[in-house]
Amino acid sequence: MTPDPSGRRREKALLVQPYAPGSQDPALLEEFTELARSAGAEVIATVQARIERPSASHYLGSGKVEELRAACDASDIDLVLVNHSLSPVQERNLAKDLDRRVVDRTGLILDIFAQRAVSHEGKLQVELAQLSHVAARLVHSRSGLDSQRGGSIGLRGPGETRLELDRRLLQKRREQLQARLEKVEVQRTQMNRARVRNAMPRVALIGYTNAGKSTLFNALTGAGVYAADRLFATLDPTVRRLAGVSQPVALSDTVGFVRDLPHELVAAFRSTLSEAREADLLLHVIDAADPQRDERIGQVNAVLAEIGAGDIPQWRVFNKIDLVEDAMPLHLLAPESGGQDSFWLSARSGAGLDALRLALATQLGEGRVRAELLLAPAQGRLRARLHSLGAIASESADEHGWTLRLDLPEPVLRRLASEFDDPALQALLLVAPVAPTYNPDTP
Repeated sequence: MTPDPSGRRREKALLVQPYAPGSQDPALLEEFTELARSAGAEVIATVQARIERPSASHYLGSGKVEELRAACDASDIDLVLVNHSLSPVQERNLAKDLDRRVVDRTGLILDIFAQRAVSHEGKLQVELAQLSHVAARLVHSRSGLDSQRGGSIGLRGPGETRLELDRRLLQKRREQLQARLEKVEVQRTQMNRARVRNAMPRVALIGYTNAGKSTLFNALTGAGVYAADRLFATLDPTVRRLAGVSQPVALSDTVGFVRDLPHELVAAFRSTLSEAREADLLLHVIDAADPQRDERIGQVNAVLAEIGAGDIPQWRVFNKIDLVEDAMPLHLLAPESGGQDSFWLSARSGAGLDALRLALATQLGEGRVRAELLLAPAQGRLRARLHSLGAIASESADEHGWTLRLDLPEPVLRRLASEFDDPALQALLLVAPVAPTYNPDTP
């Protein structure tokens, strides 16, 4: 093994790319190679594996397993990475026949996330996801002990007893992590309410991993967060104020998406991705130079729908135009984007950033609505929603219902009006505060 820049020993890896007949896609292997390198592996060789009917025991056919064993022996491979989800049985059998550690796509992504988690919340979420993944594979770690089948007194071996103990400890740890994450979620909800009270419209940067989200985040906020040309360079969400606008706007940088995101991560990172779910606007950052960009857009939107953020207004930001010949105008309403505002810019060079800032200042810096709202007793759900947002300055009640004094940002009011389709809320939108201007000299 050779050392990586951090001084750790890099494992020599062989990559296996399965494909169905007639569906071989070089981009899949290219992305998987980047994932392996992001995890710290040294990619020595790659093997394509045509799969017509997956083997229940190995996923791969016996002939391909023999080919992999020969390739591993020839190159002194330490690790075999398979770009597909493997069952515990398939993973165990491959590792046994190849005499190497075998990690599937889910395990590889979980390993990358474990390396990159920095915040307390991020580490909790990664550990919970790993425990969920390991739970089904726990039995294989005890193969060297005297595990008995059980069912008769005196035949229960120490391996099974230890396995049951491990399972109980693992389940207890998962419950502890879940409880701690729920507490973090409560704290996040309280912070979100404070943002509403403090007139902080929220914008979340989302997009496929390595599209340049963190570079754009730094350019818009001056935050100086870590940015690198590798997959999942940013894991924990970061929130800063948008620079250059008079009205405060909270901008958050989120983890990059990837195709076939493991379900363990979708569930475990639901609270982290709440920055996207709770945003007033999503900036979908797209690598304009990526030949697979249309496919990437679809994959990101699929994950957004899965986490409950599919209906949030979205602008498309085509980044890295400095890498594209004859780049399109910096700002236009592209018919092919479904009527969504599209921006073409380079976060690295700064080209096109002013147009995006101006649009954000106009769209989200619209000020506050302070008005009175009368609610009937049957409108308790709307009243509860307003309370949860911290949008009620005061209220009184009588036999006719509630009289509420509202104080909330106009973008939040627009979302509520759309969510509840209430005529009274629609009427409040007629109270239009003056939109601020964009000033590039504003700190």
